[in-house]
Amino acid sequence: MLDHSYNKGFEYTHKNPYHERLANFSDFVLRDEEAEEFQGKWNSELFKREAPLVVEIGSGYGQFMREYCQDFPEHNYVGMDYRFKRSFELAKKLKNLNLDHMKYLRAKGERLGFLFGENEIDSLLYFFPDPWPKARHKKKRLFQSHYLPIVHKALKPGGKMFIKTDHDDYANHMQEVIDGSDLFDVELATKDLRSDYKDHFLCQYTTKFEKIFIKQNQPIKAFVLTKKI
Repeated sequence: MLDHSYNKGFEYTHKNPYHERLANFSDFVLRDEEAEEFQGKWNSELFKREAPLVVEIGSGYGQFMREYCQDFPEHNYVGMDYRFKRSFELAKKLKNLNLDHMKYLRAKGERLGFLFGENEIDSLLYFFPDPWPKARHKKKRLFQSHYLPIVHKALKPGGKMFIKTDHDDYANHMQEVIDGSDLFDVELATKDLRSDYKDHFLCQYTTKFEKIFIKQNQPIKAFVLTKKI
């Protein structure tokens, strides 16, 4: 049985005080269902320009998002995370950048298909997600066989999904899911990104979590999937 957040009628429910505090950044932050009304209209109605649309699931502490947005002003960028306090702290940092080509969502990755329209996203980023390592929790992993069709529909023809993880079991799980799908070409698959592809885009930025894993000599596993037309 799928998580109920995949359902069309899903509604966010919470009483977290940071939800209201995030309203202070309403010029670039959208909370819960607020973003879903722009499905298929991100460039035209929110960014008000045509540009490659880059979406990051699980922006975390936002180091990658902040650096990327400053390096690529020609791209429209949407970051998202589900944590309340972490989203609020990141929003404060993003506000200081004063960039008009980025938006931030306090939203669930499971809602991707309701947040973005068909063939709308150019690049989807999924870096160091919670691996849910315990056997009874593995069903909570976002990267599942039922999720790939959602990603495929949202990506433009030839669009790409970039993935990085430190977790061996989650990487193996991802490989099994990819092997069982015919929706994507596998452009890159590695168990040691920084040794095998040190000049790749995925090595040009180092997230907060990634720095910890590198210090621990933990190899970074990575995939790049390209949507089949």
